Amino acid sequence: MTIAEAQALVDKWIQENGVRYFNELTNMAILTEEVGEVARIISRQYGEQSFKKSDEGKQLGDELADVLFVLICLANQTGVNLTEALEKNLEKKTNRDSNRHKQNEKLR
Repeated sequence: MTIAEAQALVDKWIQENGVRYFNELTNMAILTEEVGEVARIISRQYGEQSFKKSDEGKQLGDELADVLFVLICLANQTGVNLTEALEKNLEKKTNRDSNRHKQNEKLR
């Protein structure tokens, strides 16, 4: 699935199942909440924290998909074409950082 197809699929899902998009501020709060859930799993799976009973059944892939879904909602409702935005962002990063990371002794 392309990014454009994902944006269209999420929009279709919202129209058919979600009634309407939550407003941008609500979706920003939801995005923050979902990122927190990803952080919780990462801190337990890869960090020093141990899992709690309430963490059972939580899957990193599912939580990352929740983040992606809300991010796509925000893009759709604010008129952002994520394909174009990502292409421009990668170009910016390439121009800015093409040698920076290669010269970073910490990454060797």
